Formats: sequence, C-alpha cells, structure tokens
Amino acid sequence: MARICDITGKRAIIGNNVSHANNKTKRWFYPNLQKKNFYLPEEKVWIPMKVCTSVLRTINKKGICAVLKEAKQKGTLSKKFCRLV
Repeated sequence: MARICDITGKRAIIGNNVSHANNKTKRWFYPNLQKKNFYLPEEKVWIPMKVCTSVLRTINKKGICAVLKEAKQKGTLSKKFCRLV
C-alpha cells in the first residue's frame, strides 16, 4: 500500500539522519496517515480513506463535503474519490 494521503497527496520524502559527528545517512519522513471512515450524507454511503492528521483537523472544522470539493478543485484528490464529488 502506498503511503499517500487521499486528499492532499502528501507522501514520504527523503532526508538525512545527522549524527553528533555530522555523519549523514539517508532516512524517510512519512506523513502521519490514519485510516478513517467518513459518511457522505448526499450519497448515503460510508467511504474509507487514508488521510493525514492535518486533514482530519480541517474535516472537523469544514466538513467532509467541503474538503472533498476543495481538493478536487486543486487537483490533489485521489482518482478513486473524484466521482463522489
């Protein structure tokens, strides 16, 4: 499974571990993804999504429908959810 947020498109990035002696080794920085089920009242259906925690805060503030519409306009919404908006 890919570690990509379904709404924002956030994904893992590469960086460095830096030791006290300034030795550098490669490492991955992963987004904080959570699997959640969201209810769409217009469709009367539950949809499971992998979203990062920053999006969960936005969904709590604006609502799932508004967030999905914004993501579709920006072009960051995962293709499997585009038909729902």
